[in-house]
Amino acid sequence: MKLDPKPLALLAAIVLLALPLTGSPSTWLNLTLAGLAMGLIVFVIASGLTLVFGLMDVLNFGHGVFIALGAFMATTVLAALAPWASSADVLPNLAALAAACLAGMAIAGAVGVVFERVLVRPVYGQHLKQILITMGGMIIGEELIKASWGPALIPLPLPTTLNGIFLVGDVAVEKFRVLAMLIGIAVLVGLLLVLNRTKIGLLIRAGVQDREMVEALGYRIRRLFVGVFVTGSALAGLGGVLWGLVQQGVTPQIGGQVNLLLFIVIIIGGLGSTLGCLVGALLVGLVANYVGFLAPKAALFSNIGLMVAILLWRPQGLYPVGAK
Repeated sequence: MKLDPKPLALLAAIVLLALPLTGSPSTWLNLTLAGLAMGLIVFVIASGLTLVFGLMDVLNFGHGVFIALGAFMATTVLAALAPWASSADVLPNLAALAAACLAGMAIAGAVGVVFERVLVRPVYGQHLKQILITMGGMIIGEELIKASWGPALIPLPLPTTLNGIFLVGDVAVEKFRVLAMLIGIAVLVGLLLVLNRTKIGLLIRAGVQDREMVEALGYRIRRLFVGVFVTGSALAGLGGVLWGLVQQGVTPQIGGQVNLLLFIVIIIGGLGSTLGCLVGALLVGLVANYVGFLAPKAALFSNIGLMVAILLWRPQGLYPVGAK
């Protein structure tokens, strides 16, 4: 299948159009880099959701639970590793952040096993029931998080050396956003390699197309699908850590607040498309930053307006799965 260049051209056109509107090259570059960083963080969170839908045909409206779990685990781990996080050396800071990310992914993945077995498995192939039961799961999850960590905002400061900016001429780039961009790119490369270049990816994609045939060959598709759901949950946990650190504080509602943004991203990109998820996330991040600078009062509606415009152009999204 050939790569459709039109969505990428749209992305480039929006970036170039913003240059004369923002007034100065340095302001434009600041906004663009911040938008790309935000887009890649959103991609990390949304990639788990699009993975679960694309490979399992499951609409998981409870995805926000895993985001919140990742963020709250980060508060616990970074508080426990406060000497490392507050060190003036970069290596202890990175070690503390890595521990927080791994803990967030681990707890989100573990809860994902229970979530899939108890809530999702009975409603495979029934989208309406999936929406209702996973939304109920998210409500219950938020209440359990309140019982564990409390309902109040918990600060989540960045490790010392990751706080601040890189200054290149008139362009200021936040240090943590650079790291978040690198993590987002690593997640993208990892997903594409696993899905397209490994036997596991081949089996999963084959199982989606013809489950009975793959099972007849001796492979247990259910276990593979559980692995997909756990991977999607773990990616949401990782994204929750990054999102919480960008916000520098977490609440039990953090997952629900991000959920709407995630569904906008995967609808724009095309349900189940990894590449579409990436392009959709970058579009959302860039447009939110540009509109927030140019017309702050319109910033709240920019993502919905972008989704409406994209769907009027391409009702199935930018990169619909199965498109030729």
